[in-house]
Amino acid sequence: MKLFQTCSARSGALLLALSAAMLSTACAPLVLGGAMMGGAFVATDRRTSGTQVEDEGIEFKASARIREQLGEKGHVNVNAYNRMVLLTGEVASEADRARIEKIAAGVENVRNVLNETAVLGNSSLSSRASDVTLASKIKLSLVDARDLISNAFYVVVERGTVYMMGRVSEREANRAVEIARGVSGVQKVVRAFEIISEEELARLTPKRVEPQSK
Repeated sequence: MKLFQTCSARSGALLLALSAAMLSTACAPLVLGGAMMGGAFVATDRRTSGTQVEDEGIEFKASARIREQLGEKGHVNVNAYNRMVLLTGEVASEADRARIEKIAAGVENVRNVLNETAVLGNSSLSSRASDVTLASKIKLSLVDARDLISNAFYVVVERGTVYMMGRVSEREANRAVEIARGVSGVQKVVRAFEIISEEELARLTPKRVEPQSK
């Protein structure tokens, strides 16, 4: 994406815009919608359109059911990628932690659940804002990496811990983790990837589209 090839004032403006967008949508994962290839914009999400819709439904249903059970006693974020659910945030007890995992696992189309919630008091607004900013910085660093397609990665940050999701090769996963670890403020990186082969990656990677001459 030509817009993000250098960390300039323009990147700083993008960081502010991304942070504002994430704050307005709670702790949604930070994902950009596509990539510029040969002057043409192409979608680069490696899930099928049907799976993307299923993931949105999973997030909505699981979040609603968890809120109904916990009320104000917990702060739980639900993110789904390729029918795998990531739970982050804080709950009041181990019993609540087990309860929300069961709720998420019971939602239609869920394949498995990674429960990363902690038994703690709810995080502060300043802590959540810091996490949003950190996620934005990580995503921009992924955008700047010429050897990665940034939209292949979901980035979720909770209390300085980075969770990375996506259908990626082992090479891509290692490179993305290396980049994330190099961002100031990152405490830990948790891999929640679905690893695919280089052959499958080649099949999923959009072909280069050359702009038509006038």
